[in-house]
Amino acid sequence: MRLNSIKLAGFKSFAEPTHFQLPGQMVGVVGPNGCGKSNIMDAVRWVLGESKASELRGESMQDVIFNGSGNRKPAQRASVELIFSNEDARAGGQWNQYSEIAVKRVLTRDGSSSYYINNQPVRRRDVQDVFLGTGLGPRAYAIIGQGTISRIIESKPEELRLFLEEAAGVSKYKERRRETENRLKDTRENLTRVEDILRELGSNLDKLEKQAEVAQSYRALQDAGTLKLHQLWFLKH
Repeated sequence: MRLNSIKLAGFKSFAEPTHFQLPGQMVGVVGPNGCGKSNIMDAVRWVLGESKASELRGESMQDVIFNGSGNRKPAQRASVELIFSNEDARAGGQWNQYSEIAVKRVLTRDGSSSYYINNQPVRRRDVQDVFLGTGLGPRAYAIIGQGTISRIIESKPEELRLFLEEAAGVSKYKERRRETENRLKDTRENLTRVEDILRELGSNLDKLEKQAEVAQSYRALQDAGTLKLHQLWFLKH
């Protein structure tokens, strides 16, 4: 997969709709301090499901929305869209069949956040599933920010293993296994509940069968009594 272009609107310093084309395998972004270079990488991380404001150099997630300036009003929402080439068919799930994948995230001032893949509403988890094993999953080693290398070097063995699993493409299979185990657990719990219900229904069925037998006996006696009354009536007449 390769990132072809980025579209931003109302995200941090990008107050106006901005469209970046990434024409080659290696692209450099240059400019003076404060022009928004780091905000581009923040935008990429944000679209891919980053939920920690501190990872985006903010105090709250609403900080990604353009907050206004001397001659511009604050934006009411932030929107970022990443367009990927998927000619190598590395995307996960149902999106594997598309040669191009557009991933979009929108956040409004009231805190409403929404995700889209090829203009279809999806969950945050669906976006992350697309990139599992590509280096852009939850442990995105493809994005190396300041201090990332030292953080990896100083990581505990368990944390380092997670990075290695993502790099080796193992993480997507472990995630599928975890999901399957969770579904199996839910199925077993549902089966236990069904068995409890069946036992309860079986107990009620026994009671109902006994009540039905009593009712049938009563009806038989009642019919027999009615028959005898008719016989007596005929004998008298």
